[in-house]
Amino acid sequence: MGALFRAPLLRESLMSRRVHVLNGPNLNLLGQREPHLYGSRTLADVEALCRAAAGRHGFDLDFRQTNREYEMIDWIQAARKDAGLVINPAGFSHFSAPVLDALKMCEGPVVEVHISNIHKRTVEADWRGHSIMSAGVTGVIAGLGIQGYVLALDYLALALAGEV
Repeated sequence: MGALFRAPLLRESLMSRRVHVLNGPNLNLLGQREPHLYGSRTLADVEALCRAAAGRHGFDLDFRQTNREYEMIDWIQAARKDAGLVINPAGFSHFSAPVLDALKMCEGPVVEVHISNIHKRTVEADWRGHSIMSAGVTGVIAGLGIQGYVLALDYLALALAGEV
């Protein structure tokens, strides 16, 4: 009977606990750029929230931001065998097939996060309300502000525990 209880613990100890939170273009200016859409919190605030959530779940967190498509692709490819990924693709959301292709190679759960509700943004331009990334991710969180990142990490914890 003891072996039944040890097997999940062994599996858990062998599984990677490294998760990635990757942020796309212009998120380095979060808090300054269009605060009416994205709020006044900074990317440093997002990182602090993510580190606290990762700590609660026992994750080793890699948090990054880039304005360069090739760099985002390299990071996704490097993360593809780790426990999970949270991505705010930002401007890559609408047109970057190479980022989408990289996401499709990830073995763990991937959650796409948008601070604003991109589906309401079609008033600006039709293309703003659609993310091609959604075809390569496990789920999408949009419009819940920076709290969406925490919810994404909470989901990864549940998914890795086999609870969803």
